[in-house]
Amino acid sequence: MESPLATPPRRLRIHAPALRYFDMVRRTGAIREAARRLNVASSAVNRQILNLEAEIGSQLFERLPAGLRLTAAGEVLAHHVLTVLRDAERAASELDALRGLSLGHVDLITLEGLCHRIVPEAIGSLQARHARVTVAATIRDSREIPAAILAGEAHLGLAFEVRRHPSLRQLAMVRLPLGAVVPPQSPLAGRRTVGIGDCADAPLILPQRNFANREQLDPLLLGAGIWGQVRCEAGSVELMKQLVLRGRGIAFMTRIGLEAELDAGRLVHVPLQHAGTPLVSELGLYARNNPALPTAADAFARHLADAMARATPAAGA
Repeated sequence: MESPLATPPRRLRIHAPALRYFDMVRRTGAIREAARRLNVASSAVNRQILNLEAEIGSQLFERLPAGLRLTAAGEVLAHHVLTVLRDAERAASELDALRGLSLGHVDLITLEGLCHRIVPEAIGSLQARHARVTVAATIRDSREIPAAILAGEAHLGLAFEVRRHPSLRQLAMVRLPLGAVVPPQSPLAGRRTVGIGDCADAPLILPQRNFANREQLDPLLLGAGIWGQVRCEAGSVELMKQLVLRGRGIAFMTRIGLEAELDAGRLVHVPLQHAGTPLVSELGLYARNNPALPTAADAFARHLADAMARATPAAGA
């Protein structure tokens, strides 16, 4: 069954269908998948792409065994199409604002760990006020999220340690302590802070390099000479959490994704310090600089910012 979120429930159709078809092929890399999401025949999508190529006089996609990839001409058209579609979306948003926000759709790209509490809290509070606004949340690696926002794949991106970019706008930011995650019976559980060297006697569980804070941890482990204690590198918050719960070692991460276990007292998060300075990781909410956010996305951004603020230790999380 086609997901109700596969295509937003309402879009102004004040631009040529070929542009929407082209954009969906660009995003999916396949005619058939684009047609499925658009709920039209594959032949209709293919015909629109061929017509565009004939009109422009250039091939827009390379046909590769792994799928379709934009040519140089396709990249130029993609930039134009993205602007046209976002402008149409903004016009629809402004019309919605005149009537009061009742309909709308938001695309979010984020991380797995943020879907334990921050994202569902924000969706819940948004839809409590605007029940017919739909949200699609896609999980990606930290490194992929900025480029995905810039490519127009989502209105909003929520990620750790995003490098500044002139075309990215930071809508909200919180700094969260990096810490050692231990069971309550651990000798470290009663400490206010720990240094990386304090963990030398236990097996260590590290996030893989798809986690932004891995770059912060590597030099500390090498400097302390305890790299040999690493027993597992995990690509998910859930796996790191489960390993600690099973007594397999100490993990290093923020409190994000551990909320239920910390609240229940099944795990303890002890902030890390290095040379007397607390180690923190910056969690930011981002959008493209232009165009302006649609009304629904702007409303969702405010709810996400509130949920982020509640996740900080100062807020009692």
